[in-house]
Amino acid sequence: MNRYLRDYLILVLPAAVIVAFDQCTKWLVRTHLPFDTMWLPAGLSWLSPYARIVNWSNSGAAFGSFQNGNPVFTALAILVIGLIFYYFPRIEARDWTLRAALVLQLAGAAGNLVDRILMGKVTDFISIGTFPVFNVADSSISVGVVILLLGVWLNERAEKKAAAARIDVNS
Repeated sequence: MNRYLRDYLILVLPAAVIVAFDQCTKWLVRTHLPFDTMWLPAGLSWLSPYARIVNWSNSGAAFGSFQNGNPVFTALAILVIGLIFYYFPRIEARDWTLRAALVLQLAGAAGNLVDRILMGKVTDFISIGTFPVFNVADSSISVGVVILLLGVWLNERAEKKAAAARIDVNS
């Protein structure tokens, strides 16, 4: 199999699964829960101050910032997706943290981009405590950032160990 084809399959297939899950959950919320209302399973009302499902929308960026910026964030998502497609095959296969982070970033950007294009806003539905309402795509982006930071830390740690080993050998 062509290396580029393999790389793009590694990028697109898991991202597509996440986007499908994101879109399915948003559809369920939009079709079964009136806008600006909350839902919890029967018997779990005590949980409402801590976690609940709500039907909310966002025309801005993460955490409700920059409201009414949909055109800008649509363009940014398209740019980010394009950059991920350009850079992904150039990343060494052994750099699994960067590859995983980019898969998650692609999924999150694409999931919210679908909403922005089709509805002009992003559906959010996961509400935890006083934290801003978010969705599966937002979670994908956030987890991707954590994995990216973890990867940078692991790579720096490995480079320091290798440098220390070179110094020991040369001493």
